[in-house]
Amino acid sequence: MPFCEVGKTQGNDDSALNNGILIFYRTYGHGPTKVLLIIGLAGTHDSWGPQIKGLTGTDRPNDDETWVVDREADGGQNEVGGIEVCAFDNRGMGRSSVPTKKSDYTTRIMAKDAIALLDHLGWKKAHVFGHSMGAMIACKMASMVPDRILSLALLNVTGGGFQCFPKLDRKTLSIAIRFLRAKTPEQRAAVDLDTHYSKEYLEEYVGSNTRRAILYQEYVKGITSSGMQSSYGFDGQINACWTHKMTRAEIDSIRSCGFLVSVIHGRQDVIAQINHAKRLAEKLQPVARMVELHGGHLVSHERTEEVNQALLDLIKAFETKMSPHDWNYFPKKNSGASSRTMIEGETNTILGKLHFYLLYLLSLFMMAIKHGRSALQRLKQARVGDSLT
Repeated sequence: MPFCEVGKTQGNDDSALNNGILIFYRTYGHGPTKVLLIIGLAGTHDSWGPQIKGLTGTDRPNDDETWVVDREADGGQNEVGGIEVCAFDNRGMGRSSVPTKKSDYTTRIMAKDAIALLDHLGWKKAHVFGHSMGAMIACKMASMVPDRILSLALLNVTGGGFQCFPKLDRKTLSIAIRFLRAKTPEQRAAVDLDTHYSKEYLEEYVGSNTRRAILYQEYVKGITSSGMQSSYGFDGQINACWTHKMTRAEIDSIRSCGFLVSVIHGRQDVIAQINHAKRLAEKLQPVARMVELHGGHLVSHERTEEVNQALLDLIKAFETKMSPHDWNYFPKKNSGASSRTMIEGETNTILGKLHFYLLYLLSLFMMAIKHGRSALQRLKQARVGDSLT
């Protein structure tokens, strides 16, 4: 199985920090165009399946021995103009290492994992596409090594911190409670469907079954085969999302380095609210294009053709040296509109922080109920013990 030993490709300080950290990866397709895919929280490399197939034309990894034999028998594939994709499991998930300290999980550290993987593969430059937490990692990576980025795609992204919290309503509160209570692949699959897809998509019929019924079986099978994420990995990746922040200097470094950016988002995303993605796209002007699609958090699966086309458009824009002026869709704003945007941004920031505090209080309330129940259970057991003696 292909692994990248992170410490071997880094300097002395980073090498000591990441000694023994292994990142599991797979490559697909062949050709001079290189694409690195970075998945989000609790996801594995195969979550990029629809994009891997759409970009390379195959879902068979290059390390598949039968695939290698078939290619050699055919004299190899025509690699002119082809695309090679690498997808990997972030630290804390799948077959990659799972550090036990939360401090070993930040988007900067995980971006260094991705950079180490580029070095391991021998890729000097690549198109970098990230989803959710993976988009935060991609953003951080682009600010750290902008000279190695050919283009940047950010799917269902937020700015981290309080922006990671979903919209506060009955539906999302129900999802959050179910997510925290999920202990089996079946329970986790049921709640994942509601977080990943729009209600309309899940209710559509494919033959005699709804998509929900079909996807539920697929999710249970996938979670069962890969295993539930460990508490160390989950807590660590949550820490990475919570502590993520892009400074003005980091945003400016992305804007000024010449590569184009595509911010792709589902309007019905209940996890990463689209207004946060819009604000990030505005900050990245004039190099960013905002692509809004009908879909949920996993819009890359729900609207596969549209997302794949948006990614191919980004690659083509790089190859044709399209200018930022021709790339972005944002209309020019007058000073009055700019002032209103600033006021709206400040208002949204205040509301976002208020939203976070409400969720924080709710989590404290839920923890108090949990501990209260545990204490009551222990008290009952003690009383039963006393009565027996």
